[in-house]
Amino acid sequence: NYDEIPYKVLQFLGAKINYGGRVTDKMDKRLIECIIKKFITEEVVVEGHEYKFSDGGLFYCPSACSQDEFLVYLRGLPLTTPPEVFGLHENCEITCAESEALALLEDVMNLGAGNSSGSGGGKSAEEIMDDMASDLIQQTPKPFDLDAFEEKYPTKYEESRNTVLKQEAVKYNRLLETLAVQLPLLRRAVKGFVVMTEDLEAVGKGLFMNLVPETWSSVGFLSLKPLTAWYKDLNKRIEFFQRWFDHNHPVSFWVSGLFFPQAFFTAILQNFARKFKFAIDRVNFDVEVKDDCELDGADLLEHPPAGCYMWGLFLEGCRWDSSFHALTISNPKELFAQFPVVLFKPELDWKARHGRYPCPVYKVLSRKGTLSTTGHSTNFVRDMEVPSREEPDVWIRAGVAAFLALKY
Repeated sequence: NYDEIPYKVLQFLGAKINYGGRVTDKMDKRLIECIIKKFITEEVVVEGHEYKFSDGGLFYCPSACSQDEFLVYLRGLPLTTPPEVFGLHENCEITCAESEALALLEDVMNLGAGNSSGSGGGKSAEEIMDDMASDLIQQTPKPFDLDAFEEKYPTKYEESRNTVLKQEAVKYNRLLETLAVQLPLLRRAVKGFVVMTEDLEAVGKGLFMNLVPETWSSVGFLSLKPLTAWYKDLNKRIEFFQRWFDHNHPVSFWVSGLFFPQAFFTAILQNFARKFKFAIDRVNFDVEVKDDCELDGADLLEHPPAGCYMWGLFLEGCRWDSSFHALTISNPKELFAQFPVVLFKPELDWKARHGRYPCPVYKVLSRKGTLSTTGHSTNFVRDMEVPSREEPDVWIRAGVAAFLALKY
């Protein structure tokens, strides 16, 4: 009974109710809205087969009137659906194949874990665990002196970063103390001097398989890295905080090294709000990409007037084009691209600008997490508005996101 087709109503019903009512993640909801808008639109009716659902032009609504005509079109479609129909880059096929292969190999490793007897002339599982534990003990950093942190960086109303620094030191100390206790105990247990508890057995299995044990990850930072890479990352993080302690607040921050980066972003907003006596809920970040400096911001010598320089981000699904100062499509076979230094600049009553893509920032590649006791996600950090020459829907369908750490 409508004179015109209510496309917006149909989009709302599909995206918000039929599908959106079953989806909880806001990024998934955003993606569903983009997909629905692509297929339920006036152009499908007006342009007909000229309106393509993908850049390759294979997928469209055919100008057919009978079932046989539709079947002819359907039989002409490729058996393997290319990523472009979903708006994804061709690199996603590599990512998918890699994930399936790693899952298979992990299952194979689980089947053989702990069954190495050494009868073939090689080392037994116990000997491998003992050697690995011995090496890791040598690599384990010493805990921070929390009293020295409190003395040098006391709690100040005008400098919230002091509080973040001390909170991070406490979290890392908890992890380092766990390592310092369990690694020597595991060596003693392997040799039969103490009882091999369930926790120690899990640690030994993790060392044997080069995986981070659950007892460590439960008190550690979120990571998908194998154990050897995780330990190197841990040492880099400790070195970063030691430099922070020794040389005062750095000009550019390695945001990837933070246990809880959400607190750091809040501290920057608090400093700005308290300095100018604004309500903090009226302050948000504008983003300025500094693609004219080194990727780690080593050549930045002065603090910005407001906000903070941060580095250590990686992009998936696109890359940064310094010539156009905007996001662009990924290079073939380049799964991730390092993002330049970013200036997160607080602004009062900030509003989204045209030509920006609200890029989600996650800690790790899994993009999934749970809500912590503070109400924050254990993985999602925040959005950042990144300059783009394409409409945001293009990057949303491509699954573009930024990450603080990769798998290796």
